[in-house]
Amino acid sequence: MAKRSTLFIRIVEGKNLPIKDITGSSDPYCIVKIDNEAIIRTATIWKTLSPFWGEEYTVHLPPYFRTVSFYVLDEDSLSRDDVIGKVSISKELLTVKPQGVDGWMNLTEIDPDEEVQGEIHLQISVLGDGDIPRKLCCQVLEARDLAKKDRNGASDPFVRVRYNGKTYESAVVKKSCYPRWNESFEFELDETLSDTGLLSVEVWDWDLVSRNDFLGKVLFNINKLQSAQQEEGWFRLGPDKSKHSEYEGTLGSLRLQLRLRDEVVLPSSHYKPLTELLSQSVGSQLNGNWPDFIMLIDETTTAESRQEVANNLVKLFLGQGLVKEFLDVLFKLELEKTTEPNTLFRSNSLASKSMESFLKVAGMQYLHRLLGAIINRIFEEKKYVELDPSKVELKEAGCAGLHRQQTESDIIQQSSSLLQSYLSELLTSILQSASYCPLLICQVFHQLYLRVQERFPDPEYRAVQTIGNMDTLACCSKEPWMVCLQPAIQQGITQLKDFITKLVSCHESEDLELQTRMSLQCGTMEKEGFLFLHRTKDKCMPMTSPFKKYYVTLSKDTLSYSRTQHSKKSSSISLPKIRAVEKVEEKCFGSANVMQIISSEDSGLQETLYLDCKSVNELNHWLSALRKACSHNTNTMSCYHPGIYKADRWSCCHQKEKSDSGCDKTRHGVTLQEWYDPLDPDLEAQLIYQHLRSVQQAMRDKYYMLREQQGVKEADSVRDKKKVDGLSKLFSILQDLHDAHAAVEEEERSKNKNVFLELQT
Repeated sequence: MAKRSTLFIRIVEGKNLPIKDITGSSDPYCIVKIDNEAIIRTATIWKTLSPFWGEEYTVHLPPYFRTVSFYVLDEDSLSRDDVIGKVSISKELLTVKPQGVDGWMNLTEIDPDEEVQGEIHLQISVLGDGDIPRKLCCQVLEARDLAKKDRNGASDPFVRVRYNGKTYESAVVKKSCYPRWNESFEFELDETLSDTGLLSVEVWDWDLVSRNDFLGKVLFNINKLQSAQQEEGWFRLGPDKSKHSEYEGTLGSLRLQLRLRDEVVLPSSHYKPLTELLSQSVGSQLNGNWPDFIMLIDETTTAESRQEVANNLVKLFLGQGLVKEFLDVLFKLELEKTTEPNTLFRSNSLASKSMESFLKVAGMQYLHRLLGAIINRIFEEKKYVELDPSKVELKEAGCAGLHRQQTESDIIQQSSSLLQSYLSELLTSILQSASYCPLLICQVFHQLYLRVQERFPDPEYRAVQTIGNMDTLACCSKEPWMVCLQPAIQQGITQLKDFITKLVSCHESEDLELQTRMSLQCGTMEKEGFLFLHRTKDKCMPMTSPFKKYYVTLSKDTLSYSRTQHSKKSSSISLPKIRAVEKVEEKCFGSANVMQIISSEDSGLQETLYLDCKSVNELNHWLSALRKACSHNTNTMSCYHPGIYKADRWSCCHQKEKSDSGCDKTRHGVTLQEWYDPLDPDLEAQLIYQHLRSVQQAMRDKYYMLREQQGVKEADSVRDKKKVDGLSKLFSILQDLHDAHAAVEEEERSKNKNVFLELQT
């Protein structure tokens, strides 16, 4: 049994943001944090107070997370980015709204006393007995992951302990977010205090010339503590009391869509009957039987849940090796309902959603390999492109030369040339990719082609439909500035028709072994791209920047890197030797996007590879990819150093022994979910069970309605009796799974009750 929490995030848009630039506008972007860890950065939308992002993410969450926060900032190339405001949503709110949160939320001012993070290690005990006056002892051991309040990327933390009107302070630990104090403070225990007797442990950042910054606090009820005599452990730092913001309602708002999903996943054996039954229902289609379950799922799934159900079914059948057969069933169902070929797969049906999910799962790596480098380069070039005369901004386009300013005509001509160049480059890359398109995609396309040909055999229906739903003549009547691109688009349509014809005939290739090998080669590539690297063994950090640019490739068994993409000479790390993959403190290299890979060599020595990423998104994608690849490693570390070893000490906790075990716990958890993640059959089966359970009665009603429409009587055919038996079997399996979940919940309640009773006694 495993508990898994997943959060779907869609950052839609913003409105009424305040002006931050002298131009009378802002350049807003969002940072998403889980508790206080940044995991996502959106694109910057230039020169607007009403930005539209439309970015979607799926995030795996630790079970102990408290809040998800959205910070809106204004990007500034000359100084530090301005923080506009934030929206914070608690786990409790997400939990009580299983259908999700969707709407506009006001940005609030950021109060430094609420921006706390980290944990503190304390041991609190009550000493003395009998006639001896009892004392309250608070031992302050260490802290980790404190907020960075100083410009050097660290803090100078000290602890302030308060009880019954008395206050003690610890020593200040300079330049560390992982301080160690090992100090004890004693108070006379006041037996007369009521339940309001509290011990307050506060952490502060010491400043020489300005007021100290609050880093967080923990409160303890002493009366509850006395029965236990001692309490020891790591405690999460909390914020101070929230203050009323004078800017409330004036900082603009964000439209967000969020949905938290907590699932208890049972052992595989519980889901085997369900997956076998669904597999049989798809397999029976090959013998000409009516696909009962798939049709009923299609008929009873609502538009709101159809995409998610399609995702789960596609992944489940991929794991069973039956996705082609599953999609073929949906093709036939869709074609039976379609009378006009031009409307084929245009509806929001289970077939269209499943095909979309399949292409993302099976083809995402192919797509990245195909178009990733070109699209990244286009974005990095940041060339000004605009064809609509009403939207051309001369000041944004810059000068054409030293002697004259660009005119509107110049900009439109330049934009047209750039767009045609980009289009040509993208088309060329697509046309050359048929040889390494995944074989499974080619086979599904071929099966779809055959089914459509069976349903619409007339010659006039054999042409491929207008590509991208783009009729260029109609388009140009509404947007005449697109006329200049019409010849290139028309040529592209013809070329893409030829490309699709090649794809549907790929399965007939004589060199099937080569095609399969190339498809597998594309499928096993986990991640690749240029990064800045630094590798260290026993050497200390150099004073100058140690990073050099390498092309990094994460494959099935190794992480390799070389100076160029196609270099024959490369270095590599065997994935089973990786012990930890973690972030590095910003102050170490002056970058917030550095990660470290700690591995063990055959000699037993420990080696660290540092990777500097371009953005927080790239950092978290690499972190997640490497952690997934190393999820079965056994020799993993439980703690690590988020800093570097320099000048004979660790920069994070100031320990002098290089072999010190570390001052922060390793995470190992994956953050970002991607389409090409390894399949999780038990989770997909659990999600399908949840859906089928919710539509069980609707499936039953739909089945009997279809029987009446087809004129089927109670004692008609043996085949119909088998269908009824099949449905009864499905409902019986769903009931068994429901009972298994109820037993798990009862066991959990019993455990919690026993723990509570132990604490009481």
